[in-house]
Amino acid sequence: MNGNSMDDTNSDKPVGKAVKPGHEAFMVADNVNVWYGDNHAIQDVSIEIQKNQVLALIGPSGCGKSTFLRCLNRMNDSIEIAKVTGLITLDGQDINSRDLDPVALRARVGMVFQKANPFPKSIYDNVAYGPRIHGLAANRAELDEIVYTSLERAGLLQEVKDRLNNPGTGLSGGQQQRLCIARTIAVNPEVILMDEPCSALDPIATARVEDLIDELSENYAIVIVTHSMQQAARMSQRTAYFHMGKLIEIDDTDKVFTNPQHKLTEDYITGRFG
Repeated sequence: MNGNSMDDTNSDKPVGKAVKPGHEAFMVADNVNVWYGDNHAIQDVSIEIQKNQVLALIGPSGCGKSTFLRCLNRMNDSIEIAKVTGLITLDGQDINSRDLDPVALRARVGMVFQKANPFPKSIYDNVAYGPRIHGLAANRAELDEIVYTSLERAGLLQEVKDRLNNPGTGLSGGQQQRLCIARTIAVNPEVILMDEPCSALDPIATARVEDLIDELSENYAIVIVTHSMQQAARMSQRTAYFHMGKLIEIDDTDKVFTNPQHKLTEDYITGRFG
């Protein structure tokens, strides 16, 4: 670690580059604040999310990572005491505009949760659910194509192709998580949000999901919340470190882990706290 580079220890302003040169910022959060009642959970966070990259959000439990993630597809709308301020745009459009239907937004910005949550439906119907409600298929043949392609891209088709009518809840934990990923990509989103997607999986299932995320990043912008710094280092091109509701540092992943610019980041990465 380069201790000489951390003169900004007491500053609340995040350090590091918001955007990697040569990459396009597709989703932009500008000065975002979140309150849950009187609790100021997110404070003045600005992040630019780029296409074809994985951005990892790291930090101690309760630091605001998941809260910020939920802002990106308006999941906080469902919390009565939540208040979100600041500007978040997707391809230049304000996602909190009254003119933007949250359901339509969540088709463009999909979410994969910490605990796999397949619907109590067949494997086929889990994946077909989104395309059906969004009218993405004109007939059964087109729907079949979407389902098969999504399962294939999620690395699950070969394992389930002979039991598509079986309940999705009957799959193993790792398979259920990949089914949820297939369900997410079936509506052709532009951004995929993942909140601790591997925390409940064994090492083998985790490796398969990590490989899948790496493949998906060729087509999507991906934001992943993880408590595993090893996972962040393996999977992401950029890393953002959160502490007590503030964005402390954001930069290329290798720089954040080998030469952090803020002492709070260094202390977390080296295990001094967190």
